[in-house]
Amino acid sequence: MDDGIEDVGAGLPARLARLLAGSEMTVATAESVTAGHIATELAAGPSSADWFRGGIVAYGTPVKQAVLGVEPGPVMNARTARQMAVGAARLLGADFTVATTGVGGPDPEEGVDPGTVFIAVDGPQRTEVHQFRFAGDPSEVVDCAAKQALRELLKVVQRVKTERATEWDGNATAIIAGT
Repeated sequence: MDDGIEDVGAGLPARLARLLAGSEMTVATAESVTAGHIATELAAGPSSADWFRGGIVAYGTPVKQAVLGVEPGPVMNARTARQMAVGAARLLGADFTVATTGVGGPDPEEGVDPGTVFIAVDGPQRTEVHQFRFAGDPSEVVDCAAKQALRELLKVVQRVKTERATEWDGNATAIIAGT
């Protein structure tokens, strides 16, 4: 990938741990199609007790609605991924939350093709949602979706850390210049 984020499952949680070290920022998950795979990867990351708040596996539609506040209607879409991420952030008190919903396969659901996955990352300033199409059997789709979700989470955490560092540098310069 050209974003500088390694494509190794175990390396992503380690990199996330390094970014979050000492920041007091936290991460959580809300998973449907990935059924806890992302949370498992994050929990295995270095010092995860310091930055991983937990995860919610909301596989069934009634759980998505009752626990995460997903509105009634189809759930294989970007709206649901966004609402899952925001709901989990609220429930778990996390600064960043990654959520997944979609169709692992082998058959379509709600008119959505197998392999279609929506990944949302909720952060301090906004919630981003991306749609992906992964090939393979259901277990391959789940694996690909979990790895992509970790990459998307890492991108957002990196951007927020960079923005905060830039803001701090700008404020420090203004204070020095004003003295």
